[in-house]
Amino acid sequence: MGKKVKKIIGVDLFAGAGGLSLGAKWAGIDVSYAVEFDKVVATTYKNNHPECIMLNYDIANVTKKNIPVPFPSIIFGGPPCQGFSASNQKTRTLGNPKNSLFKHFIRLVAELEPEWVVFENVQGMVSFQKGTVVDGIVSELKKMNYSVVKKIVDAVDFGVPQYRKRFILIANKKGILFEFPKNQPAKITVKEAIGDLPSLKNGEKIEMSNYKKNYFSDYIKLMRENSEFPMQNYVSRNKSYVIERYKYIKQGQNWQSIPKSFMKNYSDKSKCHSGIYRRLSYQEPSVVISNYRKNMLIHPVEDRGLSVREAARLQSFPDSFVFFGLIGAIQQQIGNAVPPLLAKAIFDRIMEYEK
Repeated sequence: MGKKVKKIIGVDLFAGAGGLSLGAKWAGIDVSYAVEFDKVVATTYKNNHPECIMLNYDIANVTKKNIPVPFPSIIFGGPPCQGFSASNQKTRTLGNPKNSLFKHFIRLVAELEPEWVVFENVQGMVSFQKGTVVDGIVSELKKMNYSVVKKIVDAVDFGVPQYRKRFILIANKKGILFEFPKNQPAKITVKEAIGDLPSLKNGEKIEMSNYKKNYFSDYIKLMRENSEFPMQNYVSRNKSYVIERYKYIKQGQNWQSIPKSFMKNYSDKSKCHSGIYRRLSYQEPSVVISNYRKNMLIHPVEDRGLSVREAARLQSFPDSFVFFGLIGAIQQQIGNAVPPLLAKAIFDRIMEYEK
């Protein structure tokens, strides 16, 4: 008989669709509780993690009584991060209630006293309030006798076909100076990620389609496990003048390739972000998948936006993972999620310390 694997109970706070939980499960963690306030998002989580108890509550009302986890355990999560983004100057203050939700994360760590803590957020959190917020979180954890390390990592370095920098903080009560996993040598390209998914048209919504037979990769093989067909091939319908703009943009290019005569509704083009009207390149990893509908991210060779399944693939959600809600809500769930493969790399490293 092999060595018995130690059972670690996981608790996912601000769970979203469940990217962190999926990575934790892949690493062998028993994710038993999750907290998510949004009812539609909680439905997505529950349907993909049926064994987990979903607390569809306001985090402010969640206490130790709601989460009676045994020892040992691990708490993980990423409080809403839009307010921490360096590009969001309008609400980038502690006066925004959403920017203070991390305090409930720390409160529940104090109440539950887990062995391990994983805190995830946008890299902009590091500079939020001149770094005092992150310093405060570290200070509070150290007061609770946690050893703390933190780092900005890029999902592309851990098997995710997307450039996506995230702030990760790891804390533990074992006195371990956690070392982050090493980067994987090869980056996964957009072609290697979505090359087998069906061709679609602007506004087309096909619930279930077929995989293309003329392209395959190791990443595609991983994404297609437990799935016979690609589901949720939904594309937002853009207006005809938007589609006309797409035709001028080659792979890797953005709005700057569009003739000025087609961009008259943009009064000040100097404020256009480099990610606007970006056509993805098949030969490179994707740019960050956040609000990809608003940013008008374009398919590499088809004049349309990305489908739900394509965006999910670029976030490393397997094809068996089904999202709930209207297409706009689904797009937001995907954009807000932690890439499961990035999460798995972090949790795999933690589990190595538990052997």
